[in-house]
Amino acid sequence: MKPKITVIGSSNTDMICRVPSIPLPGETLMGTGFSTVQGGKGANQAVAAARAGGDVTFIACVGNDAFGQQAIEAYQKEGIDTSCIQKIDDTPTGVALINVADSGENSITVAAGANAYLMPETIDKFRDIILGSDIVLMQLEIPVETVCHVTLMVSEANIPIILNPAPAREIDKTTLKLLTLVTPNEREASELSGLWPEARDEKESALEIQKQGVKSVVVTLGSRGAYYLDDKSSGIVESDKVKAVDTTAAGDTFNGYLVVEMAKGKSLTEAIDLANKAAAISVTRMGAQPSIPYINELT
Repeated sequence: MKPKITVIGSSNTDMICRVPSIPLPGETLMGTGFSTVQGGKGANQAVAAARAGGDVTFIACVGNDAFGQQAIEAYQKEGIDTSCIQKIDDTPTGVALINVADSGENSITVAAGANAYLMPETIDKFRDIILGSDIVLMQLEIPVETVCHVTLMVSEANIPIILNPAPAREIDKTTLKLLTLVTPNEREASELSGLWPEARDEKESALEIQKQGVKSVVVTLGSRGAYYLDDKSSGIVESDKVKAVDTTAAGDTFNGYLVVEMAKGKSLTEAIDLANKAAAISVTRMGAQPSIPYINELT
């Protein structure tokens, strides 16, 4: 049976402009290409988990508009259960404006739109579905109070809960102590640890986060792979070396694959290894969801 993964998070429409370099303040650049695709950290991770072989339910809010309907139809084509996606009247679907440089670097501005309506009272409608999960995955493009609410609910049922703390936002210590695993990048790890900007490296940040009560920490390191720390061991799981053209969905691809492998009973390092491979493929392609590989591409 496929592992049951519930992803609770954001759904955006990504508007992507290809540029020679990331614009500086006040600078205008001529773009070399433009596309509109489905995105949002929650949606990207839901798609990644589905393509990794998970039985995925996505809980989100979209606007009652063309972008929202297009998003739902796209998720259904991926085999994702969209019955928990709420359409919000008089509010636009979330939008991300993304500049992608020729180097593969990106800058992203997000307008939350309907994502701001994913509140605890909405979550409570789907309590039974959430508590039927093998793993629950969340990010921080939705209200923090919702993340805290879900964490308490799921931890009381002893279901593993993974938080990708992106974008970096303050999380109360009570919630941190209930998380099974957090998956920040280097900057997010430093901020979450409270050491920013003095943190020397990912090891110091991860150790400080673990001291705050989180059971395990995985810090994604881009082309270097990922550093993990749990109650038994620590170390870096290296990634395949590739030429990056767009890093937009690398972290989301990593998280989606990671939770499916964990739900299958793989060790943390085994799960990270496959997640690294999937993320490495994603950065060789343009776009968020279009870049996410299917599991048969990794075997």
